[in-house]
Amino acid sequence: MIEVLQSPIHGHGVFALRRIRKGREIIDYRGKLLTHDEADDREPDTGHTFLFILNEHYVIDAGQGGNEARFVNHSCQPNCVAYWIESKQDPKQDRIVIEALRDIAPGEELTYDYRIEVDEPITRRERQMWACYCGSPRCRGTMLRKKS
Repeated sequence: MIEVLQSPIHGHGVFALRRIRKGREIIDYRGKLLTHDEADDREPDTGHTFLFILNEHYVIDAGQGGNEARFVNHSCQPNCVAYWIESKQDPKQDRIVIEALRDIAPGEELTYDYRIEVDEPITRRERQMWACYCGSPRCRGTMLRKKS
């Protein structure tokens, strides 16, 4: 259904091989589970990350044992959404799933809004480090957003 190719947005991207209908679950975001403290100790602040917050206990590090989902790029006007599925028994069993927000044509790049929220005002350095290159008419210029 999907393949990883060079992206006009950034580095590699994930592209549809065939039409994907709105509401279709496309792929789980997979990787090594880390505690939040482990993720904080490991991740340099470079503006490039494969970390995804799973829940209040764990972070998924797709840089270790991750799948193609780690290459889905950010867009301020995405065609997909990443959402959380909670396991009632064990927080280690929770999942992040990427789903189509609308019909996606063959050859189209899959994107979602990373929704990286910060408490403090966004500095010029952070805006540059977390720059967005999605090219959409609604581009914020950054992957960051101020918590509301």
